[in-house]
Amino acid sequence: MTTTSRPPTLDPHAVSRWQRMAPPASPWLHEEVASRMQDRLQWIKLKPQAWADWNALRGGMQAHAKLAQAYPDSLCFMAHTQAVHEQIASKLAAKPWWHARQWLGAPVRFEMPPPESVDMLWANMSLHECADPQALLGQWHRALKVDGFLMFSCLGPDTAKELRALYARLGWPPAGHELTDMHDWGDMLVQTGFAEPVMDMERITLTYETPARLLQELAELGRNFHPARFAGLRGRGWKVRLEQEIATCLAGADGRLSLTFEVIYGHALKAKPKFKVSPLSAVSVEDMRRMLQGSSNPSA
Repeated sequence: MTTTSRPPTLDPHAVSRWQRMAPPASPWLHEEVASRMQDRLQWIKLKPQAWADWNALRGGMQAHAKLAQAYPDSLCFMAHTQAVHEQIASKLAAKPWWHARQWLGAPVRFEMPPPESVDMLWANMSLHECADPQALLGQWHRALKVDGFLMFSCLGPDTAKELRALYARLGWPPAGHELTDMHDWGDMLVQTGFAEPVMDMERITLTYETPARLLQELAELGRNFHPARFAGLRGRGWKVRLEQEIATCLAGADGRLSLTFEVIYGHALKAKPKFKVSPLSAVSVEDMRRMLQGSSNPSA
């Protein structure tokens, strides 16, 4: 995948359908990844006065509660791309009228953050499901204040590699769309205007007692967005064979079934804008104001 194009193996129509029908809940794996991403916040010195949680319901409501506890005096935007998820998240995040935080804590707004309104944008486990990731990164970049930072996580190429290999051996269409490598995410961050991107990854192996439970977990996490996926519905016989193949090929010495998830973590800053000088340049009044403010700041 080039860093300036949309993912070549991701069907945007399938993505749109999934985002409308995705279960209105926080999957266990998303909560676990969010917890690990929160551990990385200890290295961040900036305490945001305002922050945004992107698609918090699917990203992890338990994680959101911990972030709200860590930043009790910070304005929070809970930004959802689906209205039904926003409605459910607002009910889950609401505090009882008698709770002290209802009156003393910073407000929560259930809306998209305005441009340059937040110091931190938190996006857990959503970027790999985006049909136009460059545009989404641009949206996040615009929402951040200068010197604000982005924290995100997503799935990487080795995710479900066991199931991908199984489908390939059986001569079936791909088991899932191709996922972006962390180095490509770093390049895309820079192209979008972010600075000092820091990328790392880890592999999490989950085990299951039965093929049915493994498939249920995958159904809760997402769908196969590959354009070359099976064109129609399969019958019960196909599913029986799939479960038999999973039981045979994915079982370890203890009989449990293993599935790998590659998790990518990213962090980047929104730096002060840089301007290229040419014989004839046009600079907006707003950009000129920022440049003058930056040059007059002794700490800059």
